[in-house]
Amino acid sequence: MNLDNAVVLLKKDTKTVYRDGDTVIKVFEESFSKADILNEALNHARIEETNLNIPKLKGVNMIDGKWAIFTEYIEGKTLAELMSEDPSNFEKYLELFVDLHLIVHAQRQRLLNSLKIKTARKIDESDLNATIRYELQTRLQSMPKHHKVCHGDFNPSNIIVSDNGPYIFDWAHASQGNAAADAAITYLYFKLRREDEIAESYINLYCLKSDTAKQYIMKWIPIVAATQSLRSSGDEKNLLLSWADVVEWS
Repeated sequence: MNLDNAVVLLKKDTKTVYRDGDTVIKVFEESFSKADILNEALNHARIEETNLNIPKLKGVNMIDGKWAIFTEYIEGKTLAELMSEDPSNFEKYLELFVDLHLIVHAQRQRLLNSLKIKTARKIDESDLNATIRYELQTRLQSMPKHHKVCHGDFNPSNIIVSDNGPYIFDWAHASQGNAAADAAITYLYFKLRREDEIAESYINLYCLKSDTAKQYIMKWIPIVAATQSLRSSGDEKNLLLSWADVVEWS
């Protein structure tokens, strides 16, 4: 396939996202794990079987020796763009964001990987010392086992608001498990961007709408900080590791 006429939508170190007509093509660099790419496509296909509004998966193929995932193009703006361009309606957008997260957590897809098993593996793979890893594993195993769909990277940039309603995309980190862990990951997303006020507004509204104790979600913060550190580098990674070290979060 020739991408010469395709429009670049996003470019990162490990992947470039193109639009070619009614198709979005996510092209991964050669260094990217084939297993991770195929797992992302499989996650996407499994989420399509739920009641969530997501772009349709069109296929997986290779372009110039690089793996690529093809999905349906959705016309619209991301929720992050709307929040930035229309700050007077920020509360409305935040409520939509939280409502969508709750809709995700209301879904079930028993073929997804277990969040608890994946989290335990990532804690062991982290750069934390054995004492902290032990405490985090102990805390993780004490958490209730659920089977809710968890996005794993739920943030306003992964939501497109179209004329046909909002669509949720980027299911690379999807799993089934405890929704509080997923909420904690979103909370950390805002904290890492130094958007502390948004982080608190999000978590307070999420807890109110889901009738979840904030203290319960805060118990997940060190655990998910450890797992997120594997996807980070530099100052961001150091900050996540410092949060993982604080096992007295309450």
